[in-house]
Amino acid sequence: MDNSLLVWGLALLAVAALLLVVELFIPSAGMIATMSILSAIGGLVCLWRYDALWGAIGTLGTMIAGPLIFFQGLKIWRQTPLGRKMVGEPTEEEIEARRAQEEREARELLALIGSEGEAVTDLRPVGVVRIKGKRFDALSETILIPAGSKVRVTVAEPNQIKVRPVDDHRA
Repeated sequence: MDNSLLVWGLALLAVAALLLVVELFIPSAGMIATMSILSAIGGLVCLWRYDALWGAIGTLGTMIAGPLIFFQGLKIWRQTPLGRKMVGEPTEEEIEARRAQEEREARELLALIGSEGEAVTDLRPVGVVRIKGKRFDALSETILIPAGSKVRVTVAEPNQIKVRPVDDHRA
């Protein structure tokens, strides 16, 4: 028997596997994947022409290895900058910028504690207050606070600001 068909078949299957991995990292609109499929088909034809046993082994191997290579490649691809951008996962810089923004907002909220402002709407117990020129949704800790009343911030958290009337001596 001529071993060249066996060598060509195995080589074409190896090229198909390599092209499948390359497709994940080089955007080609499916051109590289198409070449991978054609190489696999060519390799399988060579193996079947060489020997039925090699053809069956090659077909079974391709049916198992092809999806394995593809999905393992996807796992790796998601960690690349292009993969993160296409999937929508934030980059390290974006995560760090978001963390810095959250810390800045938390410091600004902490600075509000003890500040005085004015109730823009009635707080029944929720309403709107103006503190340091900014409007915030707020929760009255005590009683109904009518619009226009002076209030003092007692708690400032990202999702809730609690206030009391300034003349409330329990503050």
